[in-house]
Amino acid sequence: MLLRPHELAERRAGKLDELRGILAAGDVNEEGRARFDGLKAEIEALDADLARAEFLAAAEKRSAGSHAQPDPLDHELAGYSVVRAIAAQIPDMAQRIDAGREREVSQELQRRSGRRHEGITVPLQALEKRVLTTAAPVGGPGGNLVPTDHRADLFIEPLRARLVVRRLGARVLSGLTGNVDIPRLTKSAVGHWVAENAAIAPSDPEFDKVSLAPKHCGGIVEMSRNMLQQTSPDVEQLVRSDLAAVLARAIDKAAIAGTGGTQPVGILGTVGVGTVTWAATWAKVLEFVAAIENADAAQGSLAWLTHPSVLPTLANTLKVTGDAGGGWLADAPDRMAGFPLLTSSLMPTDLGVGNDKTALVLGAWSELVLGYWSELDILVNPYETTAYSKGNVQVRAMATVDVAVRHPEAFAAAVDI
Repeated sequence: MLLRPHELAERRAGKLDELRGILAAGDVNEEGRARFDGLKAEIEALDADLARAEFLAAAEKRSAGSHAQPDPLDHELAGYSVVRAIAAQIPDMAQRIDAGREREVSQELQRRSGRRHEGITVPLQALEKRVLTTAAPVGGPGGNLVPTDHRADLFIEPLRARLVVRRLGARVLSGLTGNVDIPRLTKSAVGHWVAENAAIAPSDPEFDKVSLAPKHCGGIVEMSRNMLQQTSPDVEQLVRSDLAAVLARAIDKAAIAGTGGTQPVGILGTVGVGTVTWAATWAKVLEFVAAIENADAAQGSLAWLTHPSVLPTLANTLKVTGDAGGGWLADAPDRMAGFPLLTSSLMPTDLGVGNDKTALVLGAWSELVLGYWSELDILVNPYETTAYSKGNVQVRAMATVDVAVRHPEAFAAAVDI
């Protein structure tokens, strides 16, 4: 399957995350060094694939004989500052902050959405900006900071790369305006063998739909006054990272275990998802795999997700009791039964009869859809009591999102671990 440049870039970001985790562990043993070398080779291969994919994309545009007109908003984002957008909402700082660009972008985004937002509307692309350079327009955040250090150690991944469900392969729909219905084929026509001159029995396909409706998620962070007065690229990236993390956690949690109502219905709450009664045995692992294969799910996107507390059990339980040569349930810290294995602390731990269980999910994650209606809405409250007494400000970030599972049978879950 030919991957697009952004898909390759997201895979590369995931590999980099894992490399950082290995180094953060401190004393790396022989297995860790081997994994590090393997990841390094994979990243180098992805770099080569990315270069080829970008060349192909550029060649296809040239061969089409016409060029897509760039969005004027993209030019404005070149010098966009999230810090200025926040500081411009603080009364005693607003007069000293030149946030004309940020206000104009906010007005344009609100015009396009047809809705008025509280505070300043920030494009999600602003959270994806990674390096500030002197190439920014005059007056931009990088133009007055010569020389600029390239801090690879402070690389900031975009919001969508921070989403664990996105890294697993969930589909993203952006720029939505109204409620969305996605037609779904529930029953295909059936082919029949017939004798000569015999009639073919009719078998009409059947359809239903998967619906997405706007749900609002967000979070509140507290930032120091001093931070918001800085023009340092490091401070700008820190603010972007904080806001991206706030939304990523909220969206991930809903995608995994949202309960409906004001939040989306997550995978664990979706009717039709396969159920496996857990036991730490290789037979149960194979039962998961069989459940997905019986649903004809695409194996290319199959992956596991569980809580970090489950990983030690998977890594230390033998496939065959007493036979270490047969291996463990988890082939490696990040794979099981040949499929990627990821963990997230957002996997609930209050499941089961005693409200003390967690879950293990295997699924074709491309069947999970994330829909985005709005850009990021940032509202500043400089008068909240606790923050005000310290000279800080509270910042609320909100986005409008929904989650849906296209084919529930493409997932299987155990909720009694």
